[in-house]
Amino acid sequence: MADQSSVKLRFRGSTCATLDFAMPRELDAFARATYARRSPYEAPILCKHRGNSRERPGKEGVANGYTEDAVRRGGATGPLLGVPITLKSCIDVAGWPCPAGSLLRKDYIAETDATLAARLRAAGAILLGNTNTPEFLMAYETDNLVSGRTSNPWDLSRSAGGSSGGEAAAIASGCSAGGVGSDGGGSVRVPAHFCGICALKPTPGRIPATGHFPAGLGAFSWIGVVGPMARTIADVRALFQVMAGPDPGDALSAPVPFTAVNDAQLQGLRVGVLESDALGQVDAEIGAALRKAANDLAAQGFVVEPLRLQGLDRAIALWWFFFGPAIAHLFQPSVAGQEEKLSRILREYLRFAEAPVTLDALLSACVERDLLRAEILRQMRDVPILLSPVSTTTAFRHGEGTWRPGAKHCYRDTMRFSQWLNLTGFPGVSVPVSVSADGLPIGVQVIGRPHEEELVLAVAERIENGRGPWHAPDI
Repeated sequence: MADQSSVKLRFRGSTCATLDFAMPRELDAFARATYARRSPYEAPILCKHRGNSRERPGKEGVANGYTEDAVRRGGATGPLLGVPITLKSCIDVAGWPCPAGSLLRKDYIAETDATLAARLRAAGAILLGNTNTPEFLMAYETDNLVSGRTSNPWDLSRSAGGSSGGEAAAIASGCSAGGVGSDGGGSVRVPAHFCGICALKPTPGRIPATGHFPAGLGAFSWIGVVGPMARTIADVRALFQVMAGPDPGDALSAPVPFTAVNDAQLQGLRVGVLESDALGQVDAEIGAALRKAANDLAAQGFVVEPLRLQGLDRAIALWWFFFGPAIAHLFQPSVAGQEEKLSRILREYLRFAEAPVTLDALLSACVERDLLRAEILRQMRDVPILLSPVSTTTAFRHGEGTWRPGAKHCYRDTMRFSQWLNLTGFPGVSVPVSVSADGLPIGVQVIGRPHEEELVLAVAERIENGRGPWHAPDI
């Protein structure tokens, strides 16, 4: 968390224009208007965000996405022209360290761009730097032995969430206009909820995860995805449209066309307020935010009704089998004999996740996952959108989050509303709705059926409209 955060654009012969918390579409318009005046650049981007992003001097300025010469020749184009973007430090960007919060990877330098990073560059974005994560991404608290702890911009004593906590803090504090995280159990949605921004967990394969660590391959390809994060739904959508599309490196990617969602399609759309005894009890303020979002949608012509889904208890158990014992088993060869270099957070995960994994258990879990996914989809046949909390509580204090069973903030209890989507591969977006009595953001989750991200975003935008303009933390 930074003591001060700003994004500034400077031009010779003019007063410095400060665009604190400007949205990507505003930055794009500002850049295009300035390019039309053919002004040379001076110190194009200043990013102050101690502990969450890394400065990249030299070529990582304007030349990252385009060059001054290209601008002068009229060759600078793209929907994200001049927009400063950050990326989670588990996503490859050529020439950058991408340690994923681990001393075991601190010397790793990416040789090539991840597919999504290359697409962002091609769209004109300026890649500022990468952001902090818990080690190997295995917690909802962002702290490690490489870069230290990331704090919540709304309250420095609180967590920014994880595992995309550095990304959420950077965007919420105005260090970047938007960015990219990844999500294996709520890892873009929970930090967005904690920090008061928006984030989309897409259907697996909708945005290629090529160049992400750990790689989502084989039986684990359903669990982890990459997704856009920004302060508004419109900006999440803009990033999504740039990054989405098939890629040979992602076995689940497919040429799914973009679909426009108009007002007529939303009128009378059925929205189910998710009910399930398997997901836990939410704090009173979380429940109030959910009711506010439901009422806002009902006032805009949606048909909002409770929907009790069956099977989520098994979904949570299966998610933990893959995310816990199975992934812990895969990590063992990498960490064996180097335990002294591991962070407290990763050691705790391994202690509670390690369990025997047999071939029979793995194959049975894969089959049950597919059958369960089909059953949940049948229950959503006539109700394409669900509304739910992101987690049971607002941002916890540093050190309170844990994998320890029975603890107040045990992740396996507090994060269930997000985790089941990663087992089934459903898209979900977190959108801020209100603020708690302690001044902490509260988001809600809009959930859809696979490959229906456009509808999910459209409904989330209606919730955003009912809430009013986005508010920045007091930093």
